[in-house]
Amino acid sequence: MRRRLTAGAVATATGLALLVGLPSTSAGAAPSTATTDYTVVAGDGVSVNDAIAAITAAGGTVVSGNAAVGTFRVSSAAADFRARAASSGKLIGAAARKPVGYAPKLSPLEQPVTDGRHGGSKPGVPKADTLDDKLWGLQMVRADKARTIEKGERGVTVGVLDTGLDASNPDLAANYSSRLSRNFAPDIAEIDGPCEVASCVDPTGTDDGGHGTHVAGTIAAAANGTGVSGVAPNVTLVELKGGQDSGYFFLDPVVNALTYAGDAGLDVVNMSFYVDPWLYNCKANPADAPEAQAEQRAIIAGISRALNYAHKRGVTLVAAAGNQYDNLNDPAEDVTSPDYGSDPYYRPIDNATCFTLPAEGPNVIAVSSVGPSTAKAVYSNYGTEQINVAAPGGFTRDLFGTPQYNQAANNILSTYPLKVLQANGRVDADGNPTVPTVFKDCTAAGKCGYYTYLAGTSMASPHAAGVAALIISKYGHRDLWRGGLTMNPDLVAARLFRSAHETACPEPRLRSYVQEGYTTAYDAYCSGSKSFNGFYGHGIVDAYAAVGGRK
Repeated sequence: MRRRLTAGAVATATGLALLVGLPSTSAGAAPSTATTDYTVVAGDGVSVNDAIAAITAAGGTVVSGNAAVGTFRVSSAAADFRARAASSGKLIGAAARKPVGYAPKLSPLEQPVTDGRHGGSKPGVPKADTLDDKLWGLQMVRADKARTIEKGERGVTVGVLDTGLDASNPDLAANYSSRLSRNFAPDIAEIDGPCEVASCVDPTGTDDGGHGTHVAGTIAAAANGTGVSGVAPNVTLVELKGGQDSGYFFLDPVVNALTYAGDAGLDVVNMSFYVDPWLYNCKANPADAPEAQAEQRAIIAGISRALNYAHKRGVTLVAAAGNQYDNLNDPAEDVTSPDYGSDPYYRPIDNATCFTLPAEGPNVIAVSSVGPSTAKAVYSNYGTEQINVAAPGGFTRDLFGTPQYNQAANNILSTYPLKVLQANGRVDADGNPTVPTVFKDCTAAGKCGYYTYLAGTSMASPHAAGVAALIISKYGHRDLWRGGLTMNPDLVAARLFRSAHETACPEPRLRSYVQEGYTTAYDAYCSGSKSFNGFYGHGIVDAYAAVGGRK
């Protein structure tokens, strides 16, 4: 059985937390005409100086480093740099600057309905903001009722580790902290297109991908009478741009964002991305070449150290379980990795030593996805070893046999950048939606926001992150060091689990999606009891019960 990764030793930090522009020279490296960027992870207990010396000996030049977790950004023109780094006794390995995560704009199986079959509003949803009657997920987690007890405290900060955050939307502007927000992921022209600014570092408060903006709205869109409202409408949103505009995530920005979250005293971080270029990062898969094995060990170590670092400093970590419709207790073989940079090949997956990150990382609350009927969404990963809780993520083909079947309204409506909608042709040059699944709503002052439907575990995770923020708002104590509120992440998780609405496995336990139009490859077996099972974990998150309301 595969268990979650546990805390391990962290590389010794004997210098500044962030090392910038450290010069080094290359020694004895095989020549190459091209320079490649890498993220190198030091071995456990290795000092900064020893790590830099080992990198130099392998033919690399240190550009910057995060000594808190022993990771270094390195450039090298040596063709054999990865092999030399892997063979060093001081280094775990080198990960080329390839994606270690991807934030899909929607689940691979949930295409948006754009032909008018948007299904209108889900009946019976209380309306606070203009579009709240379309937020069935808000009602399912009882966030509407939770507001009678707790709306969230401004001193509670939620980091959105994603593609960015469009703070021009009036629903997000009210709760957005420009002071705390950071961009850790400069644009890369080869995958993101031409840089919009000379430095290639997009200003915070922008989002050229859209995914992070959608996530942020579900967590904490303001209850201001227009647009939509979030699960925790009074908490503070912090942009942690760790993903590229194209949706890819690299190891170095993700690690730096997580350690910053710990240092800045953020209370919650939502991570709605899944790991690439390897569907599963394995410690020593015999199908992988030695350099690929070392690269995956470096990714596992780097992300795990950063997660541990943030958790130790009071950050509650919440992540999407993934959209591969896989039983994570017994994952299928991998024939899609690596999915970037080189051709994929067949890889048997050892459940004990292969991990999907960050969901299976240490101290992470992993969230599966359900549709409006509470059925597990067809795309959602599942498994008793990994899933902690479930939350609304959308399922277009839910509610089979009813008029609501195959409607976009079965997905999650949230904030979205105007720029991205216009680029996709879903809003015209005058700012008017061209499809019925995009909504425009304006304040009395004429400031307009835009909203659209998406589906995926990426949409489920922010519902749980919002509930975690409400728990800290209700039960946290004053942070005398950094101000605001704080709460032990383990206590936050315990209350989140204890308050979740227990949801039993379906009968029969083998859930078929054939009637919804899928093959038997998507069938999923639910194991476990009503109090804890592979589809729902401890249950569907319940904001009202989490802040003291009756279950």
